[in-house]
Amino acid sequence: MNRRTRKKKKKKKLRVFGCLFLILFLIAGGYAVYLSIKLANASFLAQEDLERGRKSELREQPVDPKKDNFSVLFIGVDARPGEKKSRSDALILASFNKDEKSIKMVSIPRDSRVEIPGHNLDKITHAHAFGGKDLTVQTVENLLNIPVDYYVELNFNAFINIVDALGGVEVNSDREFTEQDSKGRKNAIHIKKGVQTLNGEEALAYVRMRKKDPLGDIGRGKRQQEVIKAIIKKSSSLSAITKYDDIIDSLGKNLTTNFSIGNVLALQKYSGSISSIESLTIDGHDNPINGTYYYQLEEDSLEKVSTELREHLEYNAMLSSNLDQ
Repeated sequence: MNRRTRKKKKKKKLRVFGCLFLILFLIAGGYAVYLSIKLANASFLAQEDLERGRKSELREQPVDPKKDNFSVLFIGVDARPGEKKSRSDALILASFNKDEKSIKMVSIPRDSRVEIPGHNLDKITHAHAFGGKDLTVQTVENLLNIPVDYYVELNFNAFINIVDALGGVEVNSDREFTEQDSKGRKNAIHIKKGVQTLNGEEALAYVRMRKKDPLGDIGRGKRQQEVIKAIIKKSSSLSAITKYDDIIDSLGKNLTTNFSIGNVLALQKYSGSISSIESLTIDGHDNPINGTYYYQLEEDSLEKVSTELREHLEYNAMLSSNLDQ
């Protein structure tokens, strides 16, 4: 094998590895929200920038994941064929610190009552229906008072395909329940109590169920983390390596992101942190208004999480440095 051929193969392996790492991170980052990637010839991502351009309006300069701290908003969309407007089913903001090579993450409940620019107080899930990913990013920036540098928007088809390609994931359910499937058919999925292996449709139902859990979103969050760990564990096993081609080929046209190829490869240095992501929680309480259910975020908790993310991004220090110049 000549040197040029070896270089080409090495480069292809590096690109595929970067893509696979993003797949695993998106699963972890999305807390089992509906992962997918648009791949060109099973090799890499397509990009779709935000209307604002390359940088957040809260940044002086665009960030570079290879040398800067940065944030990513994962948007899980409950989109069905033919729908032009859809709500976000999950929102997860992750911050990355280059020196610590650490990741922090917070999930924003979909029914959180927040200020949506141009639409007053409403459920944060409606931001996507009002203005797609652009308004969703803007709403999260306003809520957490930090820049959202990158976004990844996903639906649930690829999540199902990944779990199926891996041959299912093992969970230990603390209750028996039925749930709708990805096509909205009620009680189509039956989850037993105890240890069991779930296929893609069953795993999606397992992480989506909320109303039949007395802990509500807290219980759903625990199940999501359980499935995330199960996927990461199985994906990192030697037996899963032969299934990576199937995983890539199954993703289809289910993701948009403003990550470039270089951005994705820069994520590799965080690979050691993927199984120890620090989860943050914004406390809140039920707050029905005029017959509509809302989740009211606690101001003190919201401020605490915002401060922790800003410190992790070293965003306050960056602002101070810019002011001193």
